[in-house]
Amino acid sequence: MPMYQVKPLCGGPIATDLPTCMYKLPNVHAQPGNSCTSEHALQNGEVDPAVKALEARQDEIMRKLYELKAAVEGLAKTVTTPDADLDLTVSSSLSSQSLSSTTFKGAVTDLDTLLGKDLGALRDIVINANPAQPPLSLMVLHSLLCQRYRVLSTVHVHSSVTGVPPQLLSCLGPRHADSYARHMFQLGFTLIWKDVPKLQMKFSVQNMCPIEGEANVARFLFKLLAPYPSDPALATLVDSWVDTAFFQLAEGSAKERSVVLRALNSALGRNPWLAGPDLSLADIACYCCVLQSGSASSAPTNVQRWIKSCENLGHFSPAKLLLQ
Repeated sequence: MPMYQVKPLCGGPIATDLPTCMYKLPNVHAQPGNSCTSEHALQNGEVDPAVKALEARQDEIMRKLYELKAAVEGLAKTVTTPDADLDLTVSSSLSSQSLSSTTFKGAVTDLDTLLGKDLGALRDIVINANPAQPPLSLMVLHSLLCQRYRVLSTVHVHSSVTGVPPQLLSCLGPRHADSYARHMFQLGFTLIWKDVPKLQMKFSVQNMCPIEGEANVARFLFKLLAPYPSDPALATLVDSWVDTAFFQLAEGSAKERSVVLRALNSALGRNPWLAGPDLSLADIACYCCVLQSGSASSAPTNVQRWIKSCENLGHFSPAKLLLQ
C-alpha cells in the first residue's frame, strides 16, 4: 500500500517512433512515377549534355595516356638492350612515301604478320655495326624500307669506337622534327657504330636471339619488303648469290672475286637481274659487295651495265656515299 497515491496525468502509454538515421533528407534521385527528375538523369531518352561532355573528356584523356604508354614502351625497348650505353645520338628520319610497284612485285607486307602483333610499342630493329666495315647492303634496304613504312631512323656511337667518319654519322638521313613522337612511326631502325667482330641485329630482346652476319640481317630486312620467291629453285638461286656475294666477293681472294665476276657476267647476259626479270636481294647483295671490293671499275661488260641499272633506281645511292 503506497504512502501517497497520484492520479495519472495522461490517458495511457504513449508510442514513440525512434529515429533510424541522424539526419533525414529528401530523395533527389528520379523515382518511378515522379514528374521530377534529377539533374543528370535521363530526360526523354537522351543523356544530359554535361554527362556527354564528361565522357568526351575522359575519352581524350585515355587517348593521351595510350599514346604516352606507347612512347614509354618504345623507349624501353632500346633502354633494356645491352647496348644502351650510347654516347651520341646523331640523326633521325621519316619517310611515308609508297614503294614503287616497279621495284618489287606482290602485295604490301603486313608488319603484324611478319613481326607479330605488338600493341602500343614501336617495333625497333637495333643493329650493331663496325665502322671499319660499314654494311652497304643495309643502307640500300633502309632506303627501301623508308619508302614502304614510316621509319624512325637513328644513328648512335658506342663508347668502344672513336673517330667515326661524318658520312657514317649521317648515313640514315637528317633528323626529323617529330622524332620524339615514337607512336607516329611503324618501324624503328637504330644503327649503333660499335667495335664488334660481326654485324649484329636485335629485334625483340625478350623473344628473339640476336642475328649475326650481314647476309642474315639482309635476309631478315628484305622479308619486310617482299616475300621470298615461292619457287624453291628460284629461292635457292637467290640464297646462293647472297652467300657468294658475302663470302667470296667480300671476304675472298682476288682469284675468287675474278671467278664470281665471270659468273655474274654470264648470268646477267641472260637476264637483266640475277634472279630473273625483277630486282631481288641477290642484286642488292652482289652490287654492294662488288662496290666494297673495289671491282666495279674492272668488271666485265654485262656487270658494268647491271651496276648502272642498279644506280639508276636511286635506292643504291646511300651505299655509294659510304665509300666516299
